[in-house]
Amino acid sequence: MDQWANASGINRRALLRRAGTAAAGLMALPLSACEARNSLLNADGAGANPLAIPKLDQGIVEQGERVFRLSISAGRKEFAPGVVSPTIGVNAPYLGPTLEMRRGERVRLHVDNGLDEGATVHWHGFELPAAADGGPHQLIRPGARWSPSFEVRQRASLYWYHSHLHRGTGPQVYAGLAAPIYVRDDEEDALDLPSEYGVDDIPLIVQDRLLDNSGKLLYPHNMHAQMMGVRGDRIYVNGTHNAVFDARTGLLRLRILNGSNARFYDFSLSRGQTMQIIASDGGLLERPHAVRSLRLAPGERTQILIDLSEGRPLSLVATSPDNSMGMMGGDGGGMMGGGMGRRRDDARMDEPFRALDIRPAGSSPRRILPPQLAALPALNPSLAVRTRRFVLDMGMMGGGMSINGASMDMNVINERVPVGQWEIWEIANASMMAHPFHIHNAQFRVIDRNGRTPPPLETGYKDTIIVDPREQVRLLLRFEEHTDPDLPYMYHCHILEHEDAGMMGQFVVAKS
Repeated sequence: MDQWANASGINRRALLRRAGTAAAGLMALPLSACEARNSLLNADGAGANPLAIPKLDQGIVEQGERVFRLSISAGRKEFAPGVVSPTIGVNAPYLGPTLEMRRGERVRLHVDNGLDEGATVHWHGFELPAAADGGPHQLIRPGARWSPSFEVRQRASLYWYHSHLHRGTGPQVYAGLAAPIYVRDDEEDALDLPSEYGVDDIPLIVQDRLLDNSGKLLYPHNMHAQMMGVRGDRIYVNGTHNAVFDARTGLLRLRILNGSNARFYDFSLSRGQTMQIIASDGGLLERPHAVRSLRLAPGERTQILIDLSEGRPLSLVATSPDNSMGMMGGDGGGMMGGGMGRRRDDARMDEPFRALDIRPAGSSPRRILPPQLAALPALNPSLAVRTRRFVLDMGMMGGGMSINGASMDMNVINERVPVGQWEIWEIANASMMAHPFHIHNAQFRVIDRNGRTPPPLETGYKDTIIVDPREQVRLLLRFEEHTDPDLPYMYHCHILEHEDAGMMGQFVVAKS
């Protein structure tokens, strides 16, 4: 069955009877069943499977709103040939469609929960009312429908939607409750950029997954996974292993989402070519930046342009940097677990591996990129009237995930932020592991890292930022509207197991 096919004709009740709740089924698999049979490197059968492209869903305009109908249901997918695993999908057995909308229009999303457990759907990167955010407070009970509505305020870019269930985000996203969102706008439309979906404008959801010895999807639920995050040993792009894309154009736009639960990636091209970064989380940069590699943490996105005019095949390759400074055997010893050796659920990928093989149709004229992409306002930290400090920390041996010494409590509002007020948020990492820090309801600008100018990918708008061990990153932001004195937004680590274990806080946006 095509994992991107519309699931409207599937008997959801039968699937639930066969698979049970997908996330719960994954958690029940024993860690001991996972032995050394899976390959980190995609050498065998490289480029064997055509890249799956998520179905494009543009919704239907009804009474002045663009309406999307989304159904969360249990599904089944073969992560290894001939072996079926329980999954979760949105209008599909696994993952979901790409939602396309335009800046300035109003959207409504009818989300039906066909699981036998609660679920949420968070619109990652959007500025919107707290009641529509899709965080842990917007629980959709089994059999219920949630219908948020909001104006699309975002600049054109790649965003995404995914589970944000309280203490259950990790297993639900891992099972497949995640998918892209495209926002379009007039500013980007005016540029001569590749924009034909599925032809020269391709979303890439990069995820790592762990299979047990039988080939079934495994979600380890143990102290090691909680501390390090769940990291698999096989790479899937849009749910495809050993993926290949047959390009028909000389300039290819890749919108890359790190949709993994915990794994960081350093991306590059196989023949060492430069790639042009044109956008970060929240939209276009001021100009293209030629780079040979770029790093993405979970939740981060980028957009790159690849020149295929020579007609030579190439690959998008990656390594997975160790972000744990040796914790729990992550790099052969260190402060925790020294001499323990590597765990199978913390498989390292420090040798280059192919994420996607790209086969051009032939040579073509080279396209000239516009020298200017977007007009961004000058970064002016003097606008800030207040500085808030957030310290990320994690205790020893599985306890103490915290921000500012406090673990997530659904009944505690940690910060109250006046609407329209420019602030500096200082994010400090007191732990020995890098964390991607995500703020809901905001697109911020990066001022500096330990006083240093940020790299090209961080010169535009961001909603998720890497904070390395013993590092401090300063952000400039404000919340422009959507006040609610009681209903909060989240800020948290986007290593999903850290979020589930308590590295998350809550804030409300209040009237001045």
